[in-house]
Amino acid sequence: MNLRPKIALYEPDIPQNTAAIIRTCACLGADLEIIEPCGFLLSDKRFKRVVMDYMDERQIKFYQSSEEFFKTKKGNRIILLTTKSSESYAKFEFESSDTLLFGRESAGVPDQVHNSIKYRLKIPMMDNKRSLNIASSVAIILSENLRQTIFTR
Repeated sequence: MNLRPKIALYEPDIPQNTAAIIRTCACLGADLEIIEPCGFLLSDKRFKRVVMDYMDERQIKFYQSSEEFFKTKKGNRIILLTTKSSESYAKFEFESSDTLLFGRESAGVPDQVHNSIKYRLKIPMMDNKRSLNIASSVAIILSENLRQTIFTR
């Protein structure tokens, strides 16, 4: 059983954000899963500028579609981070094997995906604010997962 948390990105569309998330995962010991299609190529110079030498494709699993992702994850716990949830991540008990799913920067996840996931969490924010940058959100949630599952042992 893999005890490393997994960050899953649903069809990411901003190369700099994905690169920053790769760096965060590399530094904090999480695996990254990317559900394609991506809105950019990994050869994009904006991506390469941010990812620097943190790109290790052995720590990244690519899924050709959301169907493949969910089929592979059957029986595993997926936690969707969404502004449409009413449950705060701060009140949630994470497990080390969780897959933490983040939607597209421009559109989140489709309603069908949103409604199919049991665990949906949000990061509480100030009123009248729409959302945090996805790279910041990943860092917040991954840090809490690690605090609960690894750093407190």
